[in-house]
Amino acid sequence: MNLVVDEGNTAVKVAVFQNQEKIFFQVFSKNNFQEEILQVIDFDKIKSCIVASVVEKVEERFSFLKEKTKSILFVNSQTPMPFINKYATPNTLGIDRLALMAGAVSLHPNQNVLVIDAGTCITFDIMTAEGEYLGGAIAPGIAMRLKAMHEFTSKLPLISEQEFDIENFIGNSTESCMLSGVYHNVVREIEGVIAQYEEKFESLTTILTGGNHLYLVKNIKNCIFASSFFLLEGLNAILEWQKRDR
Repeated sequence: MNLVVDEGNTAVKVAVFQNQEKIFFQVFSKNNFQEEILQVIDFDKIKSCIVASVVEKVEERFSFLKEKTKSILFVNSQTPMPFINKYATPNTLGIDRLALMAGAVSLHPNQNVLVIDAGTCITFDIMTAEGEYLGGAIAPGIAMRLKAMHEFTSKLPLISEQEFDIENFIGNSTESCMLSGVYHNVVREIEGVIAQYEEKFESLTTILTGGNHLYLVKNIKNCIFASSFFLLEGLNAILEWQKRDR
């Protein structure tokens, strides 16, 4: 079994995979992570582990896993990937985008795949049917746009992310106008980007993931697949690739 660990700024997501099947998932607090994971994971069954983090000194914080697993990989921009990386500045690529592309080429082989990660930022990344990662785009996410409107225009309030029906796109208050502007335009922006990629890449498969994907998938008209665990699946694909490469 593979143990997959994804550390963010506020929490740690953990999954256990048997081959490509996810058999366990839990989100842990960073404060008590070591104590809690040792209580719920049977490390006798774990053969390999992969750790990805957006925070520095990851190997120090997760050093206890070296004692619990036979093989551990701390993934970074230098880690060999199961695809051809055509990105001009590979050292600047975030681990999350690499993992998403590993998921694309492993779970949808021989297909043109667009992966949209709707989180703090909205990233668009394209994997070709030939297994080549070309790059994509980075745009501000919903929370970032709402915060920017408040910070750059002092009279506008600071509004948190929330459910919003984009069919009611005519706001009748400052708050509802802001929500309409952000949510409606994010949805239409994503639809437009998908349409643009569909013109260029034949039989395109589009995957939507990230913190806002469940809201967006209800409102985007294009034919897309939503996945809550695509990044974790991509990390597992990287780990499987490393084992095959040995």
